[in-house]
Amino acid sequence: MTYDLDALNYVANVLADEARAAILPYFRKGNLTTENKMRNGYDPVTIADRAAEEVMRRVLACLRPNDAIVGEEFGITEGSSGLTWVLDPIDGTRGFVAGTPTWGVLIAVGPKSGPILGIIDQPYIGERFVGCGGVATLFGPHDTKIIRTRSGRKLSDAILFTTFPEIGTLQDRAAFEAVAAQTQLVRYGMDCYAYALVAAGQIDLVIETGLNNYDIQAPIALIEAAGGIVTDWCGKPVHQGGRVIAAANFEIHKEVLQIMGHLE
Repeated sequence: MTYDLDALNYVANVLADEARAAILPYFRKGNLTTENKMRNGYDPVTIADRAAEEVMRRVLACLRPNDAIVGEEFGITEGSSGLTWVLDPIDGTRGFVAGTPTWGVLIAVGPKSGPILGIIDQPYIGERFVGCGGVATLFGPHDTKIIRTRSGRKLSDAILFTTFPEIGTLQDRAAFEAVAAQTQLVRYGMDCYAYALVAAGQIDLVIETGLNNYDIQAPIALIEAAGGIVTDWCGKPVHQGGRVIAAANFEIHKEVLQIMGHLE
């Protein structure tokens, strides 16, 4: 089936614009209140998360009433078109609460087989990364340009990111550390912005566990449009979430799978 990518791209950018307007009044405000969604741990949600998803849902109800919606804060709205919008109004709410500009709005759309368009939008610094139709573009305050992932690099030259040093289970952590030991540089804590950096050709690899579909569908569409590859730790599709490898090129991806395969 073919889709009107221009129409979907238009709607996705309207969603990102509206989410920006809903979120920015709350960022770096000292009186921001949070609720914790975890009994053991800290997984905050703020009024900004909910306001952004609410406004995006209102836009979709007007412009794409037959499409389904999956959102982090308000769950599933069924549709009849065969397309589903997957929304994370603030990916990286911990960073948002802390005042770091590495959180982002994640917007993806696609059929059951996976996303065909994805946006990572960072409202505070004004960068929007869009992947659609095999082309990835950065719209920023300094310029607008086509972006591509890095090629011709080995794992030993790679820059690797993950959100938490204490990644996943003990077995997951052992696998991550085995890969990390073969890279040039490891950094932590960038949330969705790390995936944008893969697409932009700045870094080579993101490895994470425990992701939901709304965490990963926008990064998948963006990175694949930029020339990279995103799978689970066994090399299979990961658009429904789980353990994720996002690699700048197939060579590095293959090296990572070989290391992890020896540890399974």
